[in-house]
Amino acid sequence: MGVPGSLSSETNFDRGIALEIKLLGSVVLAGEGRESAVVSQRSSAVLAMLTHTPGVPVPSDQLVDELWGGRVMANARNALQVNVRRLRKQLEAASGRPGNQILRTVNSGYLLDVPPDRIDAHRFLALADSGARSVGSEPEAAIQALESALALWRGPALVDVCEGMRCRIQAAHLEERRITAYEDLTAARLAANAASIPVSVLRQLAAENPGRERLVELLMLALYREGRQTEALDAFHQARHWLASDLGLEPGRALHCAYQAILRQDRDLGEPRRALVHSAVPAPDPLRGFTHRMSVQAM
Repeated sequence: MGVPGSLSSETNFDRGIALEIKLLGSVVLAGEGRESAVVSQRSSAVLAMLTHTPGVPVPSDQLVDELWGGRVMANARNALQVNVRRLRKQLEAASGRPGNQILRTVNSGYLLDVPPDRIDAHRFLALADSGARSVGSEPEAAIQALESALALWRGPALVDVCEGMRCRIQAAHLEERRITAYEDLTAARLAANAASIPVSVLRQLAAENPGRERLVELLMLALYREGRQTEALDAFHQARHWLASDLGLEPGRALHCAYQAILRQDRDLGEPRRALVHSAVPAPDPLRGFTHRMSVQAM
């Protein structure tokens, strides 16, 4: 998912719209001072498909395929229209605008006339990208952007939309970017010499994603900064064992370099804060409620 580089000529986004669409958790519509869940899974799937590229028409055939897969349905178009009407009513109730002006019929499909910045997934990606660009040069700015990005999450992406392959791919991509954003946030905190890094969250993510060597490297550095050198070295050996036994691989160069630097207590790693380990106030956990989602390939 990404903000479209060139918007369809079909729409000129109404920037005054009061509607907000939330996908980073259950699918929710917010507007007029209240929130409402999109109860129907198929209506949620239609909305998820349309929010992937707001302002760009999505063919009806693609929506039908997402909702019913390879199942043959004589009245598939009519069934799609029922779900579209249901969704329009909710969009109208949430925004105060006519539903057919927000979810528009165009050519042989439908178009969502909502600015990308009114969709939490698009805001998350924009903030995550901004933070990633600033990690090395402006770590404090990166921390602010990445914490704001991760704060948008309320649970697993599209948690109540799970049947169609396109929505599953969309959700898996967002979950992947969530972990990458957390990696970037940890790197920025280390670069800014933050007082405390939430090591327990790093451990959890590294355990759930043993093939992500960057996570292991960040965990090692965070442990070393807390004066826990032995645990940092153990994290390397655990990752090395998993890579060898499961993939037949050795750790990459970056992970090896981190291991060697910790062994020799390289000054470039920063001074371990042994005196602060027990007194530091824990940093807020931006992955609260995180639930690991299996990759699409494993489904």
